[in-house]
Amino acid sequence: MAYFSEVKVGDELFGLVFGAGKVSQVFEESHYKMLVMFKNGYEIPYTEEGIPGWGKFKEQTIFYKNDIDLTEVDFSPISKVLSPKKIIKLREKKRLEVRLPSGIWTDCQKCVKHYVEELLEKEQYHLFRKKEKESSQESTQSE
Repeated sequence: MAYFSEVKVGDELFGLVFGAGKVSQVFEESHYKMLVMFKNGYEIPYTEEGIPGWGKFKEQTIFYKNDIDLTEVDFSPISKVLSPKKIIKLREKKRLEVRLPSGIWTDCQKCVKHYVEELLEKEQYHLFRKKEKESSQESTQSE
């Protein structure tokens, strides 16, 4: 039985990408099981296993609000704002992390290219950082 097999419209969820949200629609005969409306206005479809129709995520990124423990997730602030040149260089070397709308840091390669480009165009350089050798987020995603 999949994690969201009994999901209902109105259920409160927490997505690692977009934060708090509610189920706005449930699909019976579709690849996606539900549509989730987030507080920041995004509306994203998810499979019955909690895999989003956004980005290159291959693992569950959404949970029932009462089921998730965020103590091991990396919400840490940045210590240094990177220059646009450094951001581009780190991105090419696949050593760049981006802060998701939920506040969680993730590998830049997993995000939709448009999201990263939009942040760069808006000069929101404080939402990027150099990837550490071993990130606590990687260990929680592999569990």
